[in-house]
Amino acid sequence: MIRSRIGQFAALWFVTLASALMAASPNFVIINIDDLGYADIEPFGSKINRTPHLSRMANEGRRLTSFYAAPVCSPSRSSLMTGCYPKRALPIPHVLFPGYATGLSPNEITIAEVLKSKGYATGMVGKWHLGDQLEFLPTRQGFDSYFGLPYSNDMGPAADGVKSSLGEPLRKDKGKGQPPLPWLRGEKVERRVLADDQQTLVSRYTAEAVKFINAHQKEPFFLYFAHSAVHWPIYPGKAFAGRSKHGYYSDWVEEVDWSVGQVLNTLRDLKLDKNTLVIFTSDNGGTKRGVNLPLRGYKASIWEGGIRVCTIAWWPGKIPAGTSTDAITGMFDMLPTFAHLADAKLPDHKLDGVNIWPQLVGAPDAAPPHDVFYYYRGFNLKAVRQHNWKLHLKNNQLYDLDADIGEKNNLAAQHPDVVKQLLAVAEQADDDLGRTGLGPGVRPLGKVDNAHPIIDHDGTVAPEFR
Repeated sequence: MIRSRIGQFAALWFVTLASALMAASPNFVIINIDDLGYADIEPFGSKINRTPHLSRMANEGRRLTSFYAAPVCSPSRSSLMTGCYPKRALPIPHVLFPGYATGLSPNEITIAEVLKSKGYATGMVGKWHLGDQLEFLPTRQGFDSYFGLPYSNDMGPAADGVKSSLGEPLRKDKGKGQPPLPWLRGEKVERRVLADDQQTLVSRYTAEAVKFINAHQKEPFFLYFAHSAVHWPIYPGKAFAGRSKHGYYSDWVEEVDWSVGQVLNTLRDLKLDKNTLVIFTSDNGGTKRGVNLPLRGYKASIWEGGIRVCTIAWWPGKIPAGTSTDAITGMFDMLPTFAHLADAKLPDHKLDGVNIWPQLVGAPDAAPPHDVFYYYRGFNLKAVRQHNWKLHLKNNQLYDLDADIGEKNNLAAQHPDVVKQLLAVAEQADDDLGRTGLGPGVRPLGKVDNAHPIIDHDGTVAPEFR
């Protein structure tokens, strides 16, 4: 009897301890916007768009003002998923297109797989864009569930409304040869996406995100919420179209803000806000439809406006409210940071990101997380940054980003010693990723045989996606 009671007590103690440890595991949410400009939201200086939920998020959290993505979307998303420079994990010259035989290798260890190893529920909602063949989908890369578009919302035939924005006539000169755009649930096609569906992208995604949080509120979870907004074509929802007085693009930015509010309010209502780290960011700099000021340049460039993105970290009670950091951080830091907080093992291959938790909490003794940052555009190294100095390699243009964030004043003639130092830094890339071509540190791209579109040009859904 005594042994039985001791055994029962031990079992109860173990269950209680396990429950306590499980409750202590933080939740993670990444909200990734597509093509959002650096100053498209009020916390980063917007005077046009009304973004009260993001303003509150910044007032309760920390702005990351030197957070780097990549010039375009597929590379940026690979960096977020793998903790690496895009060239290391997804060596492609530009972005992935429908029906490509290549994608993020299944041998890569994603942030979802790292957290899944610690018992996390993992879900993704929205734009994937790391390969649309079955072997490359989110459900094969560590996510328990997926709902969204496998690539950009403009990648389809013009007749389906994906080559023209809301209210515009259908374009007949674009999209020839591209298959229809599929909405996937898990690994199955839910429907072919048409113009009316595009107008529901934000609201449907938001409903799916909220549903995931509610379903997994009793266990640790990771939600990757990747909006298709505000990528062209521009399709704000019916409740937002025309509301901003500044055009459909601003309407869509404001709808995204509403979506962020829905996610944060759900966390508050469920009493999960004190145990959830939320990161809001963009996959690259904004286009000319948006505002990147005071940065120079736009999406697809390696000017700061093409690669530095507006980012907010939020965790009430843990991250200091109403603060900011100008430390060099980026997409590749998310995996090691989340792994640290979840007490998860890092992949055993090389990572480029580091744990930036000291920067997120504003630790006074925190060392700079990155001494050097490499600006890659596809296979080519275009610029390097060390501390405040940035050197564009093509013409050896040198800028002091602390004093000149807009890259207006070329100081190469005044600081030849700094130019020489940064050229030496660039040369070091030859031993790893390479300045051009594929260096020894680049890992293999995922490839499949007999690649084909998810939905064929005649509307037929491939058998494995039915």
